[in-house]
Order: sequence, then structure tokens, then C-alpha cells
Amino acid sequence: MDPRLAEDLHALPDLLDAASKLASEALAGLDERAAAVPPVSVAPAPLPLEGAGARGAMDEFTRRWERGFAASAGPRYLGFVTGGATPAALAGDWLTAAYDQNPASGMDSSAQDLERETVGWLAELFGLGREFSGAFVTGATMSTVTGLAIAREWLGEQAGVAVSDDGAAALGPVTVLSGSPHSSVLKALSFLGMGRSALRKVPVLPGREAVDVAKLAEAIESLDGPAVVVANAGTVNTVDFDDLRAIAALKRRYRFWLHVDAAFGGFAALAPAHAALTAGLDQADSVVVDLHKWLNVPYDSAVQFTRRRDLQLRVLGNNAAYLGEIGDTPDFLHLTPENSRRLRALPAWFSLVAYGRAGHREIVERCVALARDLGARIGGSPRWHLLAPVRLNVVCFTPAGDVTQDRIDALVRAIAEDGTTFLTPTVYDGRPALRAAFSNWRTTAADVERIFAVLERLA
Repeated sequence: MDPRLAEDLHALPDLLDAASKLASEALAGLDERAAAVPPVSVAPAPLPLEGAGARGAMDEFTRRWERGFAASAGPRYLGFVTGGATPAALAGDWLTAAYDQNPASGMDSSAQDLERETVGWLAELFGLGREFSGAFVTGATMSTVTGLAIAREWLGEQAGVAVSDDGAAALGPVTVLSGSPHSSVLKALSFLGMGRSALRKVPVLPGREAVDVAKLAEAIESLDGPAVVVANAGTVNTVDFDDLRAIAALKRRYRFWLHVDAAFGGFAALAPAHAALTAGLDQADSVVVDLHKWLNVPYDSAVQFTRRRDLQLRVLGNNAAYLGEIGDTPDFLHLTPENSRRLRALPAWFSLVAYGRAGHREIVERCVALARDLGARIGGSPRWHLLAPVRLNVVCFTPAGDVTQDRIDALVRAIAEDGTTFLTPTVYDGRPALRAAFSNWRTTAADVERIFAVLERLA
């Protein structure tokens, strides 16, 4: 054994204590650490020939890289839609690495059963019935890829071809309809061979990002064959929701696969005041939920759900002698694009056991209240203009007056350089804008005070 490796093995308990101390110091310092750290050039070091050992690696990380890491786990990071990691989720994630299970197969541990239990809990959390099966994937994009891959196989089933055997060319051109599709939908269509041009945007309701269901019905009726409809349970700019029940009701008249992007909006189901927004989610054929957003588990973690596991197996089943037969309870490697899978379910399992439905409901309700607080402050300021109602946890706004993309880009840079908070740019209804997304379990009203003060100063 390499001498450094042998030394580290002997000193492993002390090394883990040292890593725990470093992590604890980083988390304790989140309030002082910048929410965003504009990248600075770091000269690449040569590949080490003789190792420095784990202690030396920690020292090197601290010296060269640690200062450039942002407080994205902290309460004032409002960029993208980014949760943190609850204490229980963090503990579960550390144990995930320590146990280093391979949950792709059920031949050698109970890890898959833990994942199945967690998926079942999540389905219950979002109001999905027993007809739904699911699996953990890396994020909303891969959940979208998986759901649309199953949809593609369904289209083949309608046409009497097996796309999984004969390829996308056997299916011919397809049509995917959506009002305000997330960019990951286009990426998935490209990846799956259906092509970005398969997407047809349907008009949305006036002043909204929600699809006009009557226009959607007209678009479906104009087609010669079945289609895929991508509906939104929470858009990224304004967290607008399509009328999922009305869309699902169209299936009584038309043939289409209903794929619902509920990446973070699905968590509205936890809060009684907002649960009606997700009504009809249980009528979808495939559902996307991103867990490293509002469930506050570490990156990367999401789940995909579908009611057609048979088609999912047809697309993603992996036949190899060393894997054994695909039984009535398929191994997860037959359900997801990855054969090699981290036990992403464990941090989610820990957080659900630790805080339950009630604890996660409180996070959702608090984030919504804080977003509305910031929205009210922005709406009352002469320096800013609120572009849309704060429907859930995202505030979409822009400076008062005529605004160019250059000004928004300069604001994003200035906010990042200040370090108090971090926001991402967007374009809403043709107007360059900013968006603040509240989804971190640590965020409080005091953070909103600090965030708004910075925005007022930099406007």
C-alpha cells in the first residue's frame, strides 16, 4: 500500500474529525462569507507526483480554493432556485459517502429498498397515487430527459413502432406543445433525437406565463396524431401554474402524453394555502421534481415519476448477464439513464425522517412569506418596478424607467461583488429583469432587510 494511503487509513478517525471541523467552520461563517464570489484566475497546479496525504490536501484546498467558494448554502443566496442542506440532509449526505453503496442493483444491500421507501414518501408528499413509480436522478434536467424519453416511447406505441429498438427515426416528426417551457425541455428534445424544432409554443393567458388551455386544445386538435404536452407547475420567472386539471381533462377528447414540470412549484402541495395550485398533478403521465431546490438536500438530487413504468423499462432496461433478470421490482439501473448511481435517496430520507411533512411545510410557507415581503418592499420603492405578482417564492422585478440588458448585467455584477446576496438575471415579457428565488431553509426576515437595503443602495 502506498505509504501516504497507509498513513491516512491509520489516521482516518482524526482525518474525519479535521474535515468535520473545516466544514463546521465554513457553515458557521456563512453570515460573513460572500453570497457570490466573482471568479478570479487561479493558476493551475501541476499534477502531484508524490501525494501530500489527506491533511496536506485539506491544507492545499484551504490555501488555494476555499476562499473562492460562495455562501450558496446560506440564507441570502437567491440565484437560480437553490436550497441549502438541512442539518439532517447534510448528515445523510456524509453517510452516503461513508457507506458508499451502489444502489443500481439490489443484489448486495438494502440501499434500493431505502430508495423505494423515500420515493414512496415523496410521491405521497406531492399527492401522487400508487400508480406512480419513481427514481432518483441528478436534477430536473435529467428528470425531464427521463420523462420525455418515456413519452417518446409512448408516441411510438401509438404509432405501432418501438422507438427503443428502432430509433427516433422510426417515429418520424413529433410535436411537443407548451406555453412557457423551461430551457431543459429543449435540451432534452435535442438529446433524445426528437429535436428542438419539435417544440411548438402555445399562447399564454394575458399577463401570465400560464398556457391558454383553449388555445392548447385548438393546437392539439389541429394535429394529425398524438402529441406530448409539457405543462408547468411553477415557471421560473413568476412561478405561474398551468391549469393542470383543465389540461388533464382534455385527455378525454385527445391523445397526448402529459408531462408536468413541477421542479420546485410542486412543493406548493405541502402548504394548504397554495396546494390548489398543484391540483391535477396526479393526472400527469410523467412528473419532474427537483429536490436540491425546496427539499433542501445537497446537490445533486431530483426525482422523476411516471405512471408507465413498463415503457420506462423498455427505454432504459439494461440487459447483461451479470445483472440478472429484470423482475417484478426492477433494479434502478433499469429505470434511469445512469448505471452508476449515488445513493441520493439517503439525504432526502434523513431530512424527511428528521422534519417530516410539517417541517418541510414550514420551510415552504416561510419562503413564500419572505418572497412576498421583498415583493412588497420592491413594489413600494420608486427605484424598482415589480413585473409580476409574487405568486409563490420568486420575485421578478426590474429597475424603474427604461432598462437595458447592459444595465441588468451591471447590476448583477455589482450585487455579486457586494457579497450580501446573489440574484440572477432574466427576461420577462421582453424586459430585462432580475429574479430573487427564496428556497433556503436558513432565510429569515432579517435577511430580507439586508437584501433590500443592498438593492436600494445599488439601484
